[in-house]
Amino acid sequence: MKNYELEFTTCFARKYSKLVKHNLELQKQIQTVLLLLQKNPKLTKLRTHKVKTTKYGLVFSSRVNGDIRIIWNFSESKIIISLLDIGGHSGKYCVYK
Repeated sequence: MKNYELEFTTCFARKYSKLVKHNLELQKQIQTVLLLLQKNPKLTKLRTHKVKTTKYGLVFSSRVNGDIRIIWNFSESKIIISLLDIGGHSGKYCVYK
């Protein structure tokens, strides 16, 4: 199976930088998830599921750790995964808004 190409949106890149600025462990966790996502977005280890957000509509969410989620969407025909957002599961910075 061919690997998916990851496309980083401006929103994702900005939030990613803020999250990992002083947290090397979180950076490693996110990089691991991105590698797995690139190889197989339907891998059960990622706990990928569809979510409905007000900002992006119906998209996919994958778990990084207990609180952090990556919001993404993809096109099987183009083999591209668009990384839309990253942040907490709940609270003030919830990505499910």
